[in-house]
Amino acid sequence: MADVKTDGTGAHETKLKRTVGVWLLFFFIVGDTLGAGIYTLIGTMAADVGGMLWLPLLIALVLALLTAGTYAEMITKYPHAGGAARYVQRAFHKPYLTFVIGFLMLSSGITTSALLANAFAGDYLSALVDWPSAPVTIVFLCLLIAINLRGVRESLSANVVATIIETSGLVLVIIVAAIVFGSGDGDPSRILTPSPDQPILVGAFAASVVAFFSFLGFEAAANMAEEVKDPTHSYPRALFGAIGTAGVIYLLIALGSAIVVDPNIMAESTGPLLEVINASNIAIPSWLFSTIALIAIANGALLFMVMASRATYGLAEAGLLPSIFGQVAPTRRTPWVAIIVVGLATIAMSFVGSIGLLADTTVLLLVWVFIFTNISCIVLRNDIPEHKYFKVPRWVPYVAIVCSFILLSQQTLQIWLIGLGYLAVGSVLFLIARYGKKQLDSEDLDELDLG
Repeated sequence: MADVKTDGTGAHETKLKRTVGVWLLFFFIVGDTLGAGIYTLIGTMAADVGGMLWLPLLIALVLALLTAGTYAEMITKYPHAGGAARYVQRAFHKPYLTFVIGFLMLSSGITTSALLANAFAGDYLSALVDWPSAPVTIVFLCLLIAINLRGVRESLSANVVATIIETSGLVLVIIVAAIVFGSGDGDPSRILTPSPDQPILVGAFAASVVAFFSFLGFEAAANMAEEVKDPTHSYPRALFGAIGTAGVIYLLIALGSAIVVDPNIMAESTGPLLEVINASNIAIPSWLFSTIALIAIANGALLFMVMASRATYGLAEAGLLPSIFGQVAPTRRTPWVAIIVVGLATIAMSFVGSIGLLADTTVLLLVWVFIFTNISCIVLRNDIPEHKYFKVPRWVPYVAIVCSFILLSQQTLQIWLIGLGYLAVGSVLFLIARYGKKQLDSEDLDELDLG
């Protein structure tokens, strides 16, 4: 990959429009993080750790902060769309490895958007209207495609409103739990009571896979690098600010939920935070909280689709996907082909697998991306660009790699097989793309010979 001239801040010429500042980026990451993970999966954690919900969330927070440090360095060092795939390419110069990492990134975005679409059409919506899930899922995803096509600023502006709403729902749960605790109700001892079904460390590490899903979203910001103003200044502040905000909110949610609701009840519920509202006996209509949850889920789905389309665009720009995926709309300056293809793939994936299965698959895919991002950071430590960039302590990527492998050890054989399936599909697409490129290069040579 050739180096590009920057203006001293890490920004360089791009076909995309630079409209995203620190606050829009902050809300993008917060909105991508605070979503269906905490709204729908905290009950799964309760099954593994009982009332000690804070423990797997704390483990996941540490891993998220470590890897975010690496991303802050790599994004500000190489501010290009494509994220981890670009870093791997620069570190190893292996087109196949670059493609696989990029493919895992965009696949994780598609998979997550699909599971969130399923969640949107599930129990929270059923609390409001009795509509069939399949048509709802399709219409929902088509609307997200339209918003994404409209433009990144429009997508992120809608995200700001949605993020405020979904955060207010989580704050509402925290306030309700505080009122219950302050009135002397609830059971504070539950926050130190593990599940009786397995040792606490075994349960904590098992639950940390689900907990880590709740923190996913910060890596999506890497694919916005060519649409961010002053990346060196914007990214570290937005990344650490967003993850820290999410971490504090999650830990308060975990403590409050365990105090108010028996973990066994949460473990059996598809709307565990709604159980907290109902158990408080405070006059808050269930339809209101269900609406907030739906907005949170929709927001997450939109942002992961934005990420997947930008990852696809980045691979096309790097020559690892056909150039058509790099086409940009002349007026809106959005990667419209990538957006449509990602949207159609998401609709197809929404009919494959359960929410829990898709969540674990997303974690598996992204942890491998994180591992290679950290390895790339180590390999490129002595590659110093001309512009200023954020730099983490030398030990950070090493510790992040160790933590990532610990997380991978908790995945089941079924999830590993699905991951291998993704790798097989990616390998086939890579070979097709390389063959097409060779054919094009051969035609160009023939034209030169004729000349």
